[in-house]
Amino acid sequence: MTHRDLTITRVFDAPRELVFRAWTEPEQLASWLGPEDFAASVAKLDLRAGGAWRARIHSEKHGVARWMQGAYREISPPGRLVFTFSWDDPQDVVGETLVTITLADVGDKTEMTFHQAPFPTEEERAGHHDGWSSTFDDLARYLEEAR
Repeated sequence: MTHRDLTITRVFDAPRELVFRAWTEPEQLASWLGPEDFAASVAKLDLRAGGAWRARIHSEKHGVARWMQGAYREISPPGRLVFTFSWDDPQDVVGETLVTITLADVGDKTEMTFHQAPFPTEEERAGHHDGWSSTFDDLARYLEEAR
């Protein structure tokens, strides 16, 4: 792996359809999106190829609010979701990345492979790794409650 690519693989104790809906239904996404100490509010999910999405995460503890946005490139339920990702911040150095989520059945569980690229530096990739890893801990808790 180079500093330009981030791949995280997690197995969730939930069916693939539920994991896919957690990514694609606004009220579900808002229930888990964001790293530790962050909460989310989803403003828009236009779930179709070319459709835009936009969400806000915020932390009272850290005094931070950030908007993220992108466009869907591929929606293949319940196994694959591809979308662009960028922060709505003029000082953001990462720019636009492409996120590919692949979901596979592993018995009655789901293996999610999350891939995001390209990153301009190892530091930016590492920061996103930490943020997404924490976010996926929240997703695991959410899926456990949703089952």
